[in-house]
Amino acid sequence: MSKTSSMSREYICEELVEIAQRFTRKNWLPATSGNLSIRCSEKDEPLVFGVTASGKDKERLTVHDIVFVDGACQPVETTELRPSAETMIHAKIYEATGCGSVLHVHTVPNNVLSELFFEQGHVFLKDLELIKGLDIWEEGAGIQVPIIENYADIPKLANAIQERLDPRIPGVLIRKHGICAWGKNPFEARRHVEAFEFMFSYYVTYLSCKSEFANASL
Repeated sequence: MSKTSSMSREYICEELVEIAQRFTRKNWLPATSGNLSIRCSEKDEPLVFGVTASGKDKERLTVHDIVFVDGACQPVETTELRPSAETMIHAKIYEATGCGSVLHVHTVPNNVLSELFFEQGHVFLKDLELIKGLDIWEEGAGIQVPIIENYADIPKLANAIQERLDPRIPGVLIRKHGICAWGKNPFEARRHVEAFEFMFSYYVTYLSCKSEFANASL
């Protein structure tokens, strides 16, 4: 890699470690789950991005646990690290959106909602303040977060995500699996994940309280 790429590599590794530590404190990356990536190449260059290696405990992630891959998800440097099979999902999202970072986390609220609303095909969120965290500022805004079937065939899953993603909504849910969210840079991608997860947690709590209230009124 060039000197410029080398400096970018160091920055990307440090950013991914920081995000991993932040998300593990929230228990969003349990049992080595999830994967995080940041684009290294410019938009007009062949895709190269740094991604957390397969099987790594995100709570103990280090800068040596990041592997740099190309658009075909092959390492661009000699390494013993193995990129996650889900790296292909990141590549498809980069190609479709031109974004600068893709983050994938697993939480109870996003898993619950993806199952409850799977047949509907999306989770509808409306009149929530944190929608503004997605850079959607219309008063009373409502959004539909797509839900994708959790295909075991990763290329099939990656293609399904690419086909269903809405450029206006920077995230997609995978049924009983987690959310992939993205942004133009790591800060924005992280903000989007946090906004989604707050709204998912709120919605699950709201549905639970609504059910309990209805039962108490009988």
